[in-house]
Amino acid sequence: VKLAEFGGGSVQIGGSLRLSCTASGYTYGTTCMAWFRQAPGKEREGVAGIDSDGTTKYADSVKGRFTISRDNTNDTLYLEMNNLKVEDTGMYYCTLAFGDLIGPYGLNKDIFAQWGQGTQVTVSS
Repeated sequence: VKLAEFGGGSVQIGGSLRLSCTASGYTYGTTCMAWFRQAPGKEREGVAGIDSDGTTKYADSVKGRFTISRDNTNDTLYLEMNNLKVEDTGMYYCTLAFGDLIGPYGLNKDIFAQWGQGTQVTVSS
């Protein structure tokens, strides 16, 4: 499975970015997908996840500001990020697992084995 993220960049506080992630290398199977992020010196943390049935989960810190969505026809995951804050800065990673696991397990990074290379998001004043 190959995951590729796009859309990172530098924005000012209050700005918006849209990340996308394309998945390839598998031919069938139900998948859940998620975004994690990692700031320098910090643990990788879950941001938002979505099952194939549309079930979503968000970290409390991004609720109301970020929206995760997916296009199952072309295996693409999106993250719409609005009202960005300095603390949103970090490397954002796309991840995938087989099965609808977000509903029962939430943003538990241990359930994910497939990861992209990441895209950097920097929010500054």
